[in-house]
Amino acid sequence: MTTTTTTTTAPRHVLVTGGCGYIGSALVPRLRADDRVATVTVLDDLSGSSPRNLLASGLATDDTIRFRRGDVTEYGDVESAMRPADTVIHLAAITGAASTHDRPAETARVNYDATEHVLRAAGKLGVSNVVFASSCNVYGRAAAEDINETVDPDPINPYAETKLRAEGLLEEAIDEYDLTGTALRMSTNYGYAPGVRFNLVVNHFVFRALTDRPLTVYGDGSNWRPFIHVTDAARAYAHAALDPESWDRLVYNVGDDAANYRIAEIAEAVREELDRDLDVTYLEEEHPGPSYNVNFDRLAETGFETERSLREGIRDLADRFGEDAPIATA
Repeated sequence: MTTTTTTTTAPRHVLVTGGCGYIGSALVPRLRADDRVATVTVLDDLSGSSPRNLLASGLATDDTIRFRRGDVTEYGDVESAMRPADTVIHLAAITGAASTHDRPAETARVNYDATEHVLRAAGKLGVSNVVFASSCNVYGRAAAEDINETVDPDPINPYAETKLRAEGLLEEAIDEYDLTGTALRMSTNYGYAPGVRFNLVVNHFVFRALTDRPLTVYGDGSNWRPFIHVTDAARAYAHAALDPESWDRLVYNVGDDAANYRIAEIAEAVREELDRDLDVTYLEEEHPGPSYNVNFDRLAETGFETERSLREGIRDLADRFGEDAPIATA
């Protein structure tokens, strides 16, 4: 749906780093369809994604979409791609929190140092608004439930540590460069998008269920996690980028109170929605995963609400994977 604005603000030029990835493949078409956006530049090094993720959205011949192959860890690549932009959505990162235990230095270089490059270039070039992709993973294994943004984070993996430190960089840049900016502490994504990831728990469980394999739960399944459909995540990033006045806090938890689930509940929802008698295997973890039950009251202040439900997303994934899932990649 095309969105219009009642203001006289000139159409924006939005830079999306990591725009060929999972969320980017849902976000870039949404930005392109918005009347407030004139041009979208995508900066991606294609190390973990493909431009096919955007081609699938019909953007192959759209001259308002500019693709720049470049590395966010190289300052020159960042400044060059950003030069025409007035708004930045910084998605590029090493994801897969558990995997970052084995590569802390690389995670710091991509998730922290590169964010510093993005913010320095934004300050130099006069970018008006930066939206940073953070994560609720920063809360670690919180004992309390209903965690809001005033709770002190306790990151337990390099992914979360670098995301939290990068939020600090954003706060400093807002003061130093007189720009607006916000960090979206995103819930765990799921659901179909052209750049779909199979290492996210809901997507992984649905794929395994469709291939009649056990659902593997690391730990006892009691750990909490908030979830958000990838299209809702894309909507949130677009909302924060194009209506920054509504997102005037440094950080926001992004998701829905009703979408906090224990991992064992996710496995059961997949079994029920796919109507399959699947075994669930519980494995001890070397690094116990995070557990956080999150509150989203602050998000409501922005006027943003999620639209997609977990069970709807599970059914849609099953339909999509049944049509064209790349079996060899899972």
